[in-house]
Amino acid sequence: MSDYEGGPANEDDLSLPRATVYKLIAEMMPEDIVCAKDTRDLLLECCNEFIHLIASESNDVCEKEAKKTIAAEHVLTALQDLGFGKYVTEVQEAYDEHRKQQTKDRGRKSTKLSQLGMSEEELLRSQELLFAEARMRFQSQTSQAPSNDSTPASANSTH
Repeated sequence: MSDYEGGPANEDDLSLPRATVYKLIAEMMPEDIVCAKDTRDLLLECCNEFIHLIASESNDVCEKEAKKTIAAEHVLTALQDLGFGKYVTEVQEAYDEHRKQQTKDRGRKSTKLSQLGMSEEELLRSQELLFAEARMRFQSQTSQAPSNDSTPASANSTH
C-alpha cells in the first residue's frame, strides 16, 4: 500500500511549490494573456493530482515486480499503462539528461580535490595538524582561566 492511500497528514507536504508553478504558468502563457488566480490554483491542483496518480501507479508496478524502490522504469511503465505513452520518449530523454548532469557534477567534485595540488593523505595530515594546534590553544586558554571552585576563606567561616 502506498503512503498516499492512507491520506496525507498535511496536504502542503504533498504539494508542488505554489510560487514555482505560478512562475511556470506565467512563462508558458503568451504575454498578452493573464491567468486568474483561481485558474492558477486549479492548474496547481491538477499538477499535484497528476503526480500522485503517476506515483501511485509507479508504486503498483514496483510492487508487482516485488521491488522495494520505485525506479525510472516503473514510472515509464506507469505512464504507458495510464495512457500517457506519447510522453515516454520525452520523459526518458529528460531522465537521461538528468543522469548526465549528475555524473558531470560528481566528476566536478572529484576534480576539486585534484586541483588543490595536494594528495588526500597530505590534506588529512594538514587537517590533523590544524586540529592539534587548535586543541593546544584551547587547552592553554582554559588552563589560564581562573577557577570558580576556589572560594575565599572568609566566605566559608561562620560568624
